[in-house]
Amino acid sequence: MDSITQGVLGAAIGEAILGKKIGNKGALVGAIVATIPDLDVLLFLFYDKLDMLSIHRGFSHSILCGILGAFLIAFVLNRTKWFATISFKKNLLFVWLCLFTHTLLDTFTAYGTQLFLPFSNQRVGFDCINVVDPLYTVPLIVGLVLSLWIYRKSDKRAVVNYYGLIISSAYLLLTLFNKQQVEAAISAKFAEQNISYQSLLTMPVGIANLNWYGVAKGRDSLYMLHYSMLEKEDYSIEAFPINESYLNEIDSTTAETMRWFAKGFYTVEKSQEGIRIYNLQVDMRGTIMADDKKVPTAGYFEIKTAAGKSEFSSGTVGQE
Repeated sequence: MDSITQGVLGAAIGEAILGKKIGNKGALVGAIVATIPDLDVLLFLFYDKLDMLSIHRGFSHSILCGILGAFLIAFVLNRTKWFATISFKKNLLFVWLCLFTHTLLDTFTAYGTQLFLPFSNQRVGFDCINVVDPLYTVPLIVGLVLSLWIYRKSDKRAVVNYYGLIISSAYLLLTLFNKQQVEAAISAKFAEQNISYQSLLTMPVGIANLNWYGVAKGRDSLYMLHYSMLEKEDYSIEAFPINESYLNEIDSTTAETMRWFAKGFYTVEKSQEGIRIYNLQVDMRGTIMADDKKVPTAGYFEIKTAAGKSEFSSGTVGQE
């Protein structure tokens, strides 16, 4: 999820575990530790955009890195003034929870998280909550603010922070249940139209888990359906040709990276200088008009071939 949410969750964990021992310092360090996995974005300085597709949410977000990182950071913290009086086991639990919940939270969103590196590069994602959703973040913020400032010297200090964690966690679990209901409804819509498919992707758009898109992958086309939990209107199903053969026009390594990154949910079209790929697994904003034609989403990857080499870039429809 977004870095603010990750930091707030880490702060809430720090307050819950260390607040009674070291006060607000636990929340401060928790916020810092919880954002460490996302420092992989700094590697943009050294790698190109294509390489970063596999680097971001890669090893820094893996279970193994979380365990190793927890031991290292806890070892360092135990040698600082603030944490010297806290047992190593408690520091280890605190750091591991900050790192592990970051990884776990990311798996609930789109894009995918490579939990099992270096043993497998499978990208795990539940696709049940938007990357930015105030309904998850706000309870954490409220509980943390009340704990750190309003009830700082009260017996309720720990309780209000726990409430924030409980409410946010309950909402997160609710999105998993909600996804199952939405998926069943979308599947029924496709069945009504006699659309057969090999796999189905359902993903929320916007906040509050109310608006969704279903993407069914057929033999030669992707079928998209917008679904709203607040509206009874039946939205029309949009079909987009996959054009798999266009990927044969670029080098095989780049083509395989595109397939892996999209988990199979993509369409390809010709652009002026190469091919353009719409990745529905990563970029889901809904269908949009572009140059008098409808495309499956706003974001795209573009691959141009010059002097026998592929040039990789990304963009947004309407912002070229």
